Amino acid sequence: MRDWDFSPPPPSPLGDHDVAPEGAHLAGKRIALLLSGGIACIKAPMLARALRRQGAEVTVFASEEALRYVTEDALAWCTDRSIVKQLTAQAEHLSDRTPFDAYLVAPATYNTINKLRYGIADSVVTSVLSSALGRMERGQAAVLVAPTMHGTMHTAILTESLRWLDAHGVRVIPPRMQNGKHNLPDEDVLVSEVCRAVSKSPLRGVPILVTGGPTPVPIDNVRRIVNRFTGRLGYEIARELHLRGADAHLVIGGSSLRPPSWLPHTQVSTFDEYLAAVMHRLATHPTRCGIFSAAVADYRPETVAPGKIPSGGALKELKLVATKKVIDEARRAHPGLHMVTFKYQEGMAHDALIELARERVKRGDKLVVANRGEETGPNGEQVVHFVTSEHATTKIVGKERIAIAMADHLERTVSA
Repeated sequence: MRDWDFSPPPPSPLGDHDVAPEGAHLAGKRIALLLSGGIACIKAPMLARALRRQGAEVTVFASEEALRYVTEDALAWCTDRSIVKQLTAQAEHLSDRTPFDAYLVAPATYNTINKLRYGIADSVVTSVLSSALGRMERGQAAVLVAPTMHGTMHTAILTESLRWLDAHGVRVIPPRMQNGKHNLPDEDVLVSEVCRAVSKSPLRGVPILVTGGPTPVPIDNVRRIVNRFTGRLGYEIARELHLRGADAHLVIGGSSLRPPSWLPHTQVSTFDEYLAAVMHRLATHPTRCGIFSAAVADYRPETVAPGKIPSGGALKELKLVATKKVIDEARRAHPGLHMVTFKYQEGMAHDALIELARERVKRGDKLVVANRGEETGPNGEQVVHFVTSEHATTKIVGKERIAIAMADHLERTVSA
């Protein structure tokens, strides 16, 4: 930590109640955030702002018990709108004039969950939920609950209520279990659940495999050969697809990048593990599309030395042999797979790179993402070119934009 020189912060275009956008998955969506009386309500202001960072308009409905743990002013400030703590002649629980796209109960207490299951509407929160269930049954809204309570309150009664709600279409968000309690999940988990629940993307429910990161090959039990890529692009693609509601699974190679727990993924350490994970996933899960962005090792030592090669001397010989081409293995085993592959080069002219990509398209790849190491954006961003069977290519700058463009492309070309 450095010392502060007591200078003021740089100016910002954001107003006092504004939030810095992180995406648009909830743009134009109205979200009802329902607070029942648990200590986890102290996290509600930050949750509201996290939802707003994805573009949501958030309205808070709070029970009297909830307002014991969080102030009305804090909630109003973070949502930039008044909260609803009692029903009036406006019939706020019905919301007919401005209906909600999703209702998120976080925290959802033992009391509220059981009342929801048995149709009891005796408070602001449960009255709103009675209407929410009706809208859900008509396909007009999503209802999500995030249970939080002490472990001793997880009774057979609660289990029955949770199973009933799940069977009738309510999304029960798995709690973060710690210290004998059901705790409220992190904000990004809750936001991702809401994004998926309201998504209207054609990719919703479509199974997609995404790969990313390096695939190290061992020299001995200690040393390995690895490239400099991190898997960040593969992660961004999988995240974008997941938030749109796709059944995306990321296989990510050995690097310092650790995907969040809410994003379905398999972490591998070596090329052999990577090959096995990809082929196993394709063999055991019907997969519509494979996006192969991993920086796969092209060579491996012919033999792996046992133990550790002694240090301090020259390594006299390291004979390398070619590895299997994972995309070719996947293509042969699953000829109907919608293949998206990547072609990276350095020291090659742009036109020559595009021609290499077009050759792959002619062999059957639906999209080839081509890029050169020396071509970067104004701030060092990754630059790629989308190459398809159409004559024109598309230039995209920045990993997040690449991920969005990839999802947009698949929405036009892939269906369940």
